[in-house]
Amino acid sequence: MKMLSLKRELTGNTYPGRGIILGKSEDSRCAVVAYFIMGRSANSRNRIFVEEEDGIRTQAFDPSKIEDPSLIIYAPVRVLDDRLIVSNGDQTDTIYDGMRAGKSFEESLRKRKFEPDAPNYTPRISGLLELREGACTISMSILKSHNGNPAQCDRCTYTYDKPLAGEGYFIHTYQSDGSPLPSYEGEPALLALSGDIDCLTEEIWSALNEDNKVSLFVRYIHLEDGSSQTRIVNKNV
Repeated sequence: MKMLSLKRELTGNTYPGRGIILGKSEDSRCAVVAYFIMGRSANSRNRIFVEEEDGIRTQAFDPSKIEDPSLIIYAPVRVLDDRLIVSNGDQTDTIYDGMRAGKSFEESLRKRKFEPDAPNYTPRISGLLELREGACTISMSILKSHNGNPAQCDRCTYTYDKPLAGEGYFIHTYQSDGSPLPSYEGEPALLALSGDIDCLTEEIWSALNEDNKVSLFVRYIHLEDGSSQTRIVNKNV
């Protein structure tokens, strides 16, 4: 698979929607997690990320202006023991509850499908980072309508054992801007990851479309001892 430039992938797409990046730092010491959200409507843009004990959640920046919270207020990131779960919706909780009950990542998502926001039928994208014995494993999932037809849900799961240093996998909700918005196509993109957490945070945030970007979460988890660094950037401050 050809390795792509993260900056080029983001600057070349005005509306990738929500995106997940999972990988390993250039120095091989850390597992890397990044999640961003974008918005075209006032309701989608009226959000911030707030850190919680086991992850983050979205919150209305101005509660008086919130319209429909059903698809925009959720916990994108939760930690379960040595596993970090990230997603673009409340399926984060579905995965968390399923895995806590002994189900696999893929099994936990069987009860979910794409979002009910016709005509876009926004895909549900999810990621799992498992940390064990100084190494990590990455799993990514996308649940999407079949070529825009809600009669069928296409379920694709990808797993990467012991990712290589300086490499990450990137999946997002929309292939590009449009009406209706076209779902992401293909397997997760292979990206080059370089620099420390601040370098990556700046690279992603500066490359996202200025009008549409809303919030960004980045975490570096040290594989040796499980300690972590987190960065949160909100356009609304």
